[in-house]
Amino acid sequence: MASSRLSHLLLLVCAQLVTLASGHANAQDLPPTEPGDLSNPLAPAQDCADCHVFLNPPQHIAEPDYAPWMWQGSMMANAARDPVFWAGVAIAHQDAPGETQLCIRCHSPQAFLAGRGDAIAIDELEPGDFEGIGCDLCHRMVESNAPLGNASYAIDDEGVDGKVARRGPWAYTDDVELPHAWSDDLSFLGSSELCGTCHDVTTTRERVDEEGEGMGMPFNEQRTYREWLNSAYAQEGDSFRSCLDCHMPAVADVAGCKAHANDGLFHAEGGRRHDLTGANLGGLEVLRRAYGIDGTGEVDDYYYEFTMDRAHELLSTAAELDVTFPDAVDLREGVESLAVTVTNTTGHKLPSGYAEGRVMWLEVIVQTGEQVIYSSGRWDEAEQHIEDDAQVRRYEAIAVDFDTGTEFHLLRNNHWERDTRLPPRGLIEDVETDPVGDRYAIEDGAWSHVDQVEYRFDAAALPDPTPDDDDEALIRVRLLYLLNTPEYIAFLEANNETNAAGAHVAEAYADPTVNPPVLLAQAETTVPLLGWDAGDDDDPSSTGADGDDDDDDDDDTGDDDGDDDDNGDDDDDSGDDDDGGGDDDDDTTAPGATGNHGTANGCSCEAGGRPHELTWLVLMGVAAWRRRAKFSTSRPPAA
Repeated sequence: MASSRLSHLLLLVCAQLVTLASGHANAQDLPPTEPGDLSNPLAPAQDCADCHVFLNPPQHIAEPDYAPWMWQGSMMANAARDPVFWAGVAIAHQDAPGETQLCIRCHSPQAFLAGRGDAIAIDELEPGDFEGIGCDLCHRMVESNAPLGNASYAIDDEGVDGKVARRGPWAYTDDVELPHAWSDDLSFLGSSELCGTCHDVTTTRERVDEEGEGMGMPFNEQRTYREWLNSAYAQEGDSFRSCLDCHMPAVADVAGCKAHANDGLFHAEGGRRHDLTGANLGGLEVLRRAYGIDGTGEVDDYYYEFTMDRAHELLSTAAELDVTFPDAVDLREGVESLAVTVTNTTGHKLPSGYAEGRVMWLEVIVQTGEQVIYSSGRWDEAEQHIEDDAQVRRYEAIAVDFDTGTEFHLLRNNHWERDTRLPPRGLIEDVETDPVGDRYAIEDGAWSHVDQVEYRFDAAALPDPTPDDDDEALIRVRLLYLLNTPEYIAFLEANNETNAAGAHVAEAYADPTVNPPVLLAQAETTVPLLGWDAGDDDDPSSTGADGDDDDDDDDDTGDDDGDDDDNGDDDDDSGDDDDGGGDDDDDTTAPGATGNHGTANGCSCEAGGRPHELTWLVLMGVAAWRRRAKFSTSRPPAA
């Protein structure tokens, strides 16, 4: 019976992949390459370094290096070294023994094609397997009749004069003897479809709806390629952007090899950088420490650092953040409105890809000096977690095993509990890529790629720490991203019953400086701060600043699904984390934000006395003069 159900689900996977491949036309009659199929095995990437490591020519010396060997510092090159991957494989093997070959097929094609696809630990690989997604895989990959996704790659194995051809943008006509045959057929190599070969992933579990009923389709675990395919960026025209346009930027007047670089022979067009930039900055730092100069020395630090620099550049274009700030903050009234708009400027959901342990969120902080008055979604560097208040705005996809509600089990997941990741522009309706939940709406036939949220903070009765000075409030809004959350790393360690991969990944991420949140966008301004409490300190009660006015001192978990059903706040955070990782200071926080330090009669407007009325009027005049009601961190659009 179990065998029959698995066969049924495998058929569903195949059927779904065929659906995903619709539009993938002009396919050759080649099936996916399997172990033992190749007469000409994939060549070691190191073979390519002899010709494809060179410096930029003088006219490009100030630009990022574009020699193909810059690949070495990418997550693609290190896919088989990533400790998070191996910790995840161990859990997947526990959940579904024998079903992890797909993981190896994608992360170490050399191992899979050599018959080591059943590896469940890094020490089961051979030295050549650690090259991850190497040069030969992409430059020998051809279009086939295999449906896109699940690493269903087909590798060209036909020799030309005894040499297997590699595909690239140029034909070499200067009589230089090449170490391999060459093909300038870019119909597949230069396409987003090639990326889709691995960047759509489907498991064998049948997806179920919110009632637990089967949906007649396998679980759509990753859909980065299809998100792009369903977006405005996949449509021919001025807005078209391929995967390569963002992750392998084009460069002009470049050399194809060391000999041409030395001779000053350049191609006017067709060149692309090979840093294959993504968003896993923490993962790259872990790899640098393990395999760079401070580790085994297998990879020069320069390559990892170069890729991390490119990642920061790319991530700065991922989103636009617009904030409408108040003219002033009056503690007697609170903050009536702080309107924030986030726009996705990528060609896929933000964030995208493997959903476990990935979250983007908005952090809002109102403070004066070191004193935090209001906050939402504040990153607590000391405790390594996100403030879980009632207003926190998170962008994430939560997959679970419906029967148990358990998260983080890749091969048990069968239900999307929610998917609040920000859609790309023009994303059409499709059950494979639709958001899950009620946050986004269909506008002009497509899901909105813009999210608007309005924050409100209640009145707060606080004593003036500097009664002789005019005070100002700094209001700062940050869009932050964290890949491999501390919760996910702890899960991988605690649930590993197979090998030491869980302990290894926990050790690799133990230093909090390895993987701090990444800043995607920021907006801030300074406004007058008014309405300090002038009463006595006999009554320490206060009105919460998070929209929870019941003064019940509850410890409810915040509502992070993006709707308006506030269900409590978690106000036990401390510390002012204003630099992406926090500064570990001992802040005094306002009631309802992350502490309960209020005084007087529960709301500053009830406190007796107004010693600063004149100052208040003067400051309001200053506010009208210096108003910065609109601040935008505009970024150039990216695919």
